[in-house]
Amino acid sequence: MISKEYTILAPEGIHARPATALVRLVKKFKSGISLKKGDKTIPLNSMLNILALSTKGGDLVSVLIDGEDEEEAASALDVFFKEQLQNL
Repeated sequence: MISKEYTILAPEGIHARPATALVRLVKKFKSGISLKKGDKTIPLNSMLNILALSTKGGDLVSVLIDGEDEEEAASALDVFFKEQLQNL
């Protein structure tokens, strides 16, 4: 299992467009991937799940990845949270 923490750098947080991109990215992997903010943990399989977390710029989130392709998924999510999220 891999756990990584990210600070949301996009000032508007994770809204509909990045949430959709995140779900599409996660669906490429077989591993179970979850997003945790505070005491809430949600599976990253639905845009509505992501929007329900109300993640804003500056929030700290953790990504939990468990499965056969977890290393590859962790690398892709690293790129998403550090580079792509700001541009969506």
